[in-house]
Amino acid sequence: MINSFLISLFLIIQSLFHPFFISLTEIKYNQTDASLEISQKVFWDDLEVELSDLYKSKIDLLKPKDKPDLERKLRQYILQHNEISINGKKVELVFLGYEIEEDAAWFYLEAKKIPKPETVIVRNSILYKNFDSQQNIINFYRDKNPKSLILLKGKDSGLIRF
Repeated sequence: MINSFLISLFLIIQSLFHPFFISLTEIKYNQTDASLEISQKVFWDDLEVELSDLYKSKIDLLKPKDKPDLERKLRQYILQHNEISINGKKVELVFLGYEIEEDAAWFYLEAKKIPKPETVIVRNSILYKNFDSQQNIINFYRDKNPKSLILLKGKDSGLIRF
């Protein structure tokens, strides 16, 4: 019992000094509209670090000095670091917007005129520049049950087959 407690305590302390860096992307194929509906969750404080480094100036997602400029930078960054190909053809992603929710930022994208996916290649390189241990989890829904990928720095794309 004492050993279990000590191991648990060690793991808790270790996690405080070695935080996890993850994002979650859900891609849903809407058969009725022949479209992809994409929502991506990223921890906003990590994104501030990445964008501040990229643009060489302090980025504040919660209290931006220039909201239109921030939105432009976010759109550019998100579209640059996400790419999807369906059945061998790259799709055009459209940035719809974002919202801040507690400790995360949610980004919304879509793609229209999409054929029923048989093969999907997803590239996601969000936050890889500043966070070597970043993991980007992808859940792709063609039907009810998702097919999933975990993308890492050095392996920022993956293939899903239906």
